[in-house]
Amino acid sequence: MSSVETLSAVQRRLNATIPQQLIRGEVEKRIKRIGRTAKVAGFRPGKVPFKILEQQYGAEVYQEVLGDALQKSFADVAEAEQLKVVGYPNFEVKQASAENVDYSATFEVYPEATLGDLSAQEVTRVNYVLSDADVDNTIDTLRKQRTTYVAADRAAQNDDQVKIDFRGTLDGEVFSGGEAKDYPFVLGQGRMLPDFESAVLGLKAGESKSFDMTFPADYHGKDVAGKQVTFAITVNAVEAPVLPEVDAEFAKSLGVASGDIAELRAEIRTNLDREIQRRLKVRNKEAAMDALLNIGELEVPKTMLDWEAQNLQQQAMRDMEGRGIKVPKGATLPVELFAERAVKRVKLGVILNVLVEQNGLAAKPEQVQALVQEYAASFEQPEEVVKWYAADPARTQEVENLALEDNVVAYVLKHAKVSDKAIEFKELMENN
Repeated sequence: MSSVETLSAVQRRLNATIPQQLIRGEVEKRIKRIGRTAKVAGFRPGKVPFKILEQQYGAEVYQEVLGDALQKSFADVAEAEQLKVVGYPNFEVKQASAENVDYSATFEVYPEATLGDLSAQEVTRVNYVLSDADVDNTIDTLRKQRTTYVAADRAAQNDDQVKIDFRGTLDGEVFSGGEAKDYPFVLGQGRMLPDFESAVLGLKAGESKSFDMTFPADYHGKDVAGKQVTFAITVNAVEAPVLPEVDAEFAKSLGVASGDIAELRAEIRTNLDREIQRRLKVRNKEAAMDALLNIGELEVPKTMLDWEAQNLQQQAMRDMEGRGIKVPKGATLPVELFAERAVKRVKLGVILNVLVEQNGLAAKPEQVQALVQEYAASFEQPEEVVKWYAADPARTQEVENLALEDNVVAYVLKHAKVSDKAIEFKELMENN
């Protein structure tokens, strides 16, 4: 006999009974198995009387068998009732008589989502049209990245590289990090504090200067944060920036073997457009997913939230290590930091499953292949990239998930109230 109670939208309680006869039979088998090798004083292995084995091992074996019986009984009912169990049940033995063990198991089930009216949702779809000016600006950026510096017999100005000696004192004593020789930096790049840079501007090579400066209250150097110090500086060199000409050599340095400027511009345009489309896609996907979250009504199982928060925590730790951030052994980020994101991700996952199933939005093989080809096109040997994906089902699954997301976004943009908005290039490139 068994029954399942509904405690909440995602919580259930199973009440069931296990015959003691099944448990006793299994207990006897296991005790006899132990007896084959058990070492008991006064008896040879395999010759220990069952009653003695039962006295010594019976209680422990009974608990093991009971635990296994509870798990099996629960699994049988869950399968028969087609319960989508999430996580592990919490068992409680209610009563154990000579004939039966009555127990309950409290557990969570996969949530069901009810989707509201998508047509009432307002979604802003951002767009951007690539221009020749964007290509020109990108070329200017590439030139600046290849800046060289030459000595200049004039006063230092923004964009110049200067090399200075400096000595900073607090109450007459040099503070930590307050002294350096022939220290190079470029004026206007923000590497030094604004007041420090202002003091260097206008000086020529060989000139010196002393000035007082107050560090910001939130400065990372706690010994000088919010305090006034005195700096003495000497400019050793002023060097003016020299940008490379946009010529054949410049094009070759960027991988255009022919040195043709038109080919360079075409390649930059292609790469820029690919990146712009990627960023637009990310932003519009986020807008579509937010609309789905607004119409999805569901209760989320605590088990799923805990799992997702832990996954996000572990991912963040791996990302920190990948960026070279040293994490003390045994240290970790508080899982509570990821609770809000976990709720959003779990809810969205359930909503997407419902939407995809109800509207036939699963990815088609030709979509997956097209995405792989599109991604591979950005590599020198695209055919090798295609083979790399085909060699591992897990990689193909990743692309299939992306194709499914594309289908979902297209569905949302088709059925929601969509307004188009042009976005600025700088805003688009700052994030994602």
